[in-house]
Amino acid sequence: MSAMSGAAPKLGFYASSVGFAAAASYGLAQSLQVFGVLVYPQADILIYATSLCISAPFLLAMLALHEVTDVERRLWSRGALLFAVMYVTYVALMYSVQLSVVIPKSMQRPAADVLGVAPQTLFWDIDALGYIAMGIATLFAAYALPPQGAGLWPRRFLLANAIMTPIIAFIYFYPHYSLTILLIGSPWLVTAPGSLLSLALYFRKV
Repeated sequence: MSAMSGAAPKLGFYASSVGFAAAASYGLAQSLQVFGVLVYPQADILIYATSLCISAPFLLAMLALHEVTDVERRLWSRGALLFAVMYVTYVALMYSVQLSVVIPKSMQRPAADVLGVAPQTLFWDIDALGYIAMGIATLFAAYALPPQGAGLWPRRFLLANAIMTPIIAFIYFYPHYSLTILLIGSPWLVTAPGSLLSLALYFRKV
């Protein structure tokens, strides 16, 4: 294990735990919207807010992972950190604009939706790029972890989440969006929270 301070595992544990709570909350909000329990604007506010709350903890978890990674695997942890920065940049732009501008404006002027989120629009594609970057970050993070011992399960969850990345890209860029297409990506509601929860447990063991 590379030289590190005790702060890195602690930061990783708390960041991963907060990220897990946000990802699980996102999954609940998204499910409630699909089943018609939540509608606009409450559904969008909860989905965007919980999504935004995943981003910074995820980035901090990747930073902590880099700090605790063995020297010979640090190329992978650097890759994870770089793509995590890209992910946070995209989604921070996406969700802050939606929560602070688009939704409040839509309540005053329903027709003023030029910055809204719909298939094949600007912010739809920005959202897609964010989650694609997140998926690539989890791929790099998986290979930064040891393949045995404490790193086994977080490695598996991170790889599973990375495998979802082409599916997420298909959902976003398929020209005929539908609920059926959306449901193809439902395993992400397990792989993303699972990755963060297993990382939290990894940092705790470290």
